[in-house]
Amino acid sequence: MQGILYEEPSIWLFLLITVIMGGWAAWMTGRAIALTWRPFWTLIVYLFILGAAVRFIHFALFGGTLLSVHYYAVDTIVLLIIGALGFQYRRARMMTTQYRWLYERTGPFSWREKASAAKG
Repeated sequence: MQGILYEEPSIWLFLLITVIMGGWAAWMTGRAIALTWRPFWTLIVYLFILGAAVRFIHFALFGGTLLSVHYYAVDTIVLLIIGALGFQYRRARMMTTQYRWLYERTGPFSWREKASAAKG
């Protein structure tokens, strides 16, 4: 996997910087976008910027390549996945708490219309 997902000599640096630190920031960004009722595409824009910041941390602290399309894409894809999960989790929670007479949760990331709301 070294050379495909990460360029550092250890996977632990990739997990620490991209998955844990960047993932936390992506989750919180997705949460913030959902809380303000902004559309999903705004999350994508913010996460592309966050991907550049994560790539800079790899470069500045651990001597990684700053201008690498490959590693920027890997970092950004990881952030997009985590950010989208944070967005969907918060949006499902908001829909089922603010509109509890219309919707019920079907899982941590989804909701459906209540049967009583569909009839009436």
